[in-house]
Amino acid sequence: MKETSDSDTKSQTVERIIFGRDEERRLLRKFDLFLLPPLTFMYLCNALDKGNVGNAKTDGWDKDINLSGNQYYLLVMVFYASARFGTPISLLVKRFSAARVLPILMIGFVSGRSLFAAAAKNFSQIFAIRFFLGIFESPMLPGVVFYLSTFYKRDELASRVGLFYAAASIAGAFSGLIAFGVFHIKKTKYHGWQYLFWIEGGATVTFALFAYFWLPLSPSTWKLLNEREKSIARGRILADSSVAIDERLDIRDAFRPFLDPLYWLWALINLSFGVPLASVNNFLPQIVASLGYSTIKTNLLTVAPNIVGTVALLILTFSSDYFRERSIHICIPLATAVVGFIVLGSIDVLQHRNVAYFACFLLTMGAFAPSVLVSAWYSNNTPSESRRAVVAAVMVAIANSSGLISTNVFRAKDEPKYIPAAFGGLCLLLVSSTGLWMRLENRRRNKIQGVNITAADVDTETLGQGPKSPSFRYMY
Repeated sequence: MKETSDSDTKSQTVERIIFGRDEERRLLRKFDLFLLPPLTFMYLCNALDKGNVGNAKTDGWDKDINLSGNQYYLLVMVFYASARFGTPISLLVKRFSAARVLPILMIGFVSGRSLFAAAAKNFSQIFAIRFFLGIFESPMLPGVVFYLSTFYKRDELASRVGLFYAAASIAGAFSGLIAFGVFHIKKTKYHGWQYLFWIEGGATVTFALFAYFWLPLSPSTWKLLNEREKSIARGRILADSSVAIDERLDIRDAFRPFLDPLYWLWALINLSFGVPLASVNNFLPQIVASLGYSTIKTNLLTVAPNIVGTVALLILTFSSDYFRERSIHICIPLATAVVGFIVLGSIDVLQHRNVAYFACFLLTMGAFAPSVLVSAWYSNNTPSESRRAVVAAVMVAIANSSGLISTNVFRAKDEPKYIPAAFGGLCLLLVSSTGLWMRLENRRRNKIQGVNITAADVDTETLGQGPKSPSFRYMY
């Protein structure tokens, strides 16, 4: 049996909820079956829309719309530049719920990106489309991370975000397969890349409409849950996720975490891991193409690395939740990605094609997981819902900014000798140092208080002051 308290920080009324593991498992099963699949498919559609320019380029998209010089890289870069302006929109997720805000953004802007891009005929039109795409796509990941944190406990979050984020990894495989098929279409007045944009944009519109009416605003308003299950859901979150539920958004208080140097350190971590991640997401087809393969075979060969990267992502996130540990699980994939980039930069890829292709597997195995685990890491250590929403929005905006760095090092003259390994190495140093400091700080607090407790032993509803609360313990 497990006992938790259900409280509101303003009214201070307390309700004791007692429930067993079987009841909790049944509730989790409902969340996993009816909440995760639509969110995952939403992100799959979103990732397809965002990343299909890499596949389109292998079909001559850049030549068909008369791109010249570094204009292709400017189109990739403008997405990351404009994504930094999406933070205010991310706050709407807390105010109006991700269940409503995210589908609207998908319908109105993200899907329009692919549909309009198929008709765009020059650099200026595509540039404008991708500028607005960056603004309105950027709330997707922080919005979903925050949304899931209102349903799942801290030791359940990374694996669920991992399942959701796996859609982005699988998107590379799906897009490669779709591109492989449509690029065979010949003798029509339309190009293969136009069919690619239409198919992926249409799928996004269709599913976003479904998600708008299906996703619940919160556990307490979900019609699939009975009153007992709603009470258990509240008790779980107050015990191991949030200080309070459905608290009002106080902008001044929500930005208070950034007075703590730790959050600036997390900002540097997001900036540094974002470079190898953006490099793989945006340029994997070009990396494979640089090995000398044809257009059609290049797109087919991107499928396997994306699938392997997805499997590695799921293994790491589930292991991280099982052991309630973040930093070491972040360091492992970072080191793998660094090795992959070093291999690509140190060999002649045309003479050692098989070795270079193996390095592509190392890239995907190492680049995907850090994004999920770092998001779970700072969310787990931010018990206030309002602060968590703002922190997630700011951190993802910073990670998106790293795409600017990635784009500038992936110039045609540099292919395939890239330098994101340096940023991966920096992130490795920052993560390991932060994890070590958290371990030592927890030990120091335990010694002063004469106890031996971890983050799992402290109800989050008692942590209104965050790390300043005496009983606060870092989840490292």
